[in-house]
Amino acid sequence: MSTINVVRRSVDIDEFLLRVLENMIWPILLVMSLAIWLAVPRTFTNFRSFEFILHGSVGLGFVALAEAVCLISGHFDLSVGSIAGFSAMLAGLIVSANKWALVSDPFVGVLVILTIGLAVGLMNGVMVGKVGINPFLQTLAFLIILQGAKLSLSTITVTGLPEGYVEIGNSPEISVGLLVLTFVLVGFVMKYTTFGQAIYVVGSDKEAARAVGINTEWMIIAVYGISGVLSAAGGLMLTGFISVVPPTIGDELVFPAFAAAVIGGVSLFGGRGKVTGALGGVLLLGVIQAALNISGTPPEQVTLVNGLVLFGAILLYSSRRRLRERILSRQVKPRD
Repeated sequence: MSTINVVRRSVDIDEFLLRVLENMIWPILLVMSLAIWLAVPRTFTNFRSFEFILHGSVGLGFVALAEAVCLISGHFDLSVGSIAGFSAMLAGLIVSANKWALVSDPFVGVLVILTIGLAVGLMNGVMVGKVGINPFLQTLAFLIILQGAKLSLSTITVTGLPEGYVEIGNSPEISVGLLVLTFVLVGFVMKYTTFGQAIYVVGSDKEAARAVGINTEWMIIAVYGISGVLSAAGGLMLTGFISVVPPTIGDELVFPAFAAAVIGGVSLFGGRGKVTGALGGVLLLGVIQAALNISGTPPEQVTLVNGLVLFGAILLYSSRRRLRERILSRQVKPRD
């Protein structure tokens, strides 16, 4: 075999390994599903079991997608869960017949909750992109502020929501369909449009992005605006899933969202990863959560498992990153 063929074969193997690393979530999901099926067979008894897992993962799916877009741009958003909860609570009070009753039309109610999320997201974006506040500190502050604001609005469960308003998240067919459609749409925008590619460039190298004419400040604001809308959509789905707005809605969503995005192959340092991979991460977390619930695992142990899953996601990311760097360094290494 000639030297050229050997080199070409080595490059092909490296490219294959890189593709496997980029899409690692899907074989992991398959293996974990098989393991859970063997350990807790009741998790996958019939079609209704699959439907319940998918339906229960929709709210987290929208929040994880919001986090994934931010991470690809090279920024954190610790407030995604709080935006989901605050938007759901404020919009719930506005549309509830038992509370403020300012809006009765379900369609207008949906616009209200998405607008709230957009406004909060844009505020994050302006503070990070224009003012220059560190994204970790900015979104951490909003996480705390929005949690406090949500409890200030109501410490009791909000009921009396319009039927059409909750039907969007209450119907498995509608909610799961919207989640998949949103992932496909965002994935298409990120891969095939100038705007999406600009997000990757900003995440990879902000200075290089400026050098090629990208307005990085406005891109950051746009990314956080999108994150806010997607987070609010997650709040809408969570509201529909239980048909009320409890004061704890949206709590403890941020870390599962991070875990889903990272397990799905999105880089913590920006500029790399597919948003569709985050969907695989969401499904994996949904399967694990369903198995824990069905097996009757105590709540304190569920928290422990969730922490271990997040820790495992970090280890997986670190291992995948080191392996990727090793493969790339081998490709650029001069050959005799």
